[in-house]
Amino acid sequence: MKRIRPVVGIVGVVALAALLVWGLFLRGGEARTLSGYVEGDLVYLAAPVSGAVEALYVREGDRVASGAATFLIDPRVPQAQAESAAAALAAAEAHAEDLRKGQRAQEQAVYDAQMAAAEARLRQAEANYNRIAPLVARGIYAPARLDQERAARDTARAEVETVRRQRAVGALSARADAIIAADQQAAQARGGLSGAEAVLRTLSPLAPTGARVQQIFFRQGEWAPANQPVLALLPDARIKVRFFVPERSVNLYRPGGTVQFGCDGCTGLRTARITWVSATAEFTPPVLYSRGSRDRLVFMVEATPEDPTSLNPGLPVDVVPLEPAR
Repeated sequence: MKRIRPVVGIVGVVALAALLVWGLFLRGGEARTLSGYVEGDLVYLAAPVSGAVEALYVREGDRVASGAATFLIDPRVPQAQAESAAAALAAAEAHAEDLRKGQRAQEQAVYDAQMAAAEARLRQAEANYNRIAPLVARGIYAPARLDQERAARDTARAEVETVRRQRAVGALSARADAIIAADQQAAQARGGLSGAEAVLRTLSPLAPTGARVQQIFFRQGEWAPANQPVLALLPDARIKVRFFVPERSVNLYRPGGTVQFGCDGCTGLRTARITWVSATAEFTPPVLYSRGSRDRLVFMVEATPEDPTSLNPGLPVDVVPLEPAR
């Protein structure tokens, strides 16, 4: 009899546990809780250029605020490219501005000197012509001499007019089409500088929102290829509770409604707002198979918890089913 008593005790404990499970989780063949788990959508941060990881400002498991720096790719090559683009822009803008200006004062002074010399020659030619003309009329000189003096006078006048026009042209800016071309070159250089500066800013990505650092793929000093994620963030806003509802109860769950759920390590029930209800039925996922839910059609539902910071992806949850209105 003494050997039988421990066996009877064990059977009694098992029966009591089964009774508790039936009372807590099953009611007339219906599950009193809906099984589910915590899911999170990761955000991957990368740089658009290859380079060594110069610095890491976070560690796995850290919480980062929105706008916080996360890492830095070696900026020396992009910085040199940005400086080269800035120099090219300065040269293009200076060229365009120079085309809009007339000649310098020193260049205008050269024309002034040429004008003075041309006017002096004109005065000399006019004086010679005025002196010879009466003598030719009196027959002292042949008419051919007067023709020579007249030609010299007209040539001196043409020289004065030429220098005057050259000086006027020197005071003008370049042709309109040349200025337009220079402006376009400056705009192209400005775009190159903007692109180089944009690349420089992306070498140290900022956290787009409050999040926790889920995983770091490249450590300080390691070479990170272009567009290859350096780390992954789990934003608070992207943590959700995913659970499965029997098809006969799915009409109780609508986006905007709320549900309560519990989880291991949670103190009391927590609240989540429903954001999505699947329009397609599916069979109960294998990880949720049980004698009470096997071979049942269920609908996936997603809800955003009110306080997601302490929830980790993969954590099982038990959702309190919604009851129909009476």
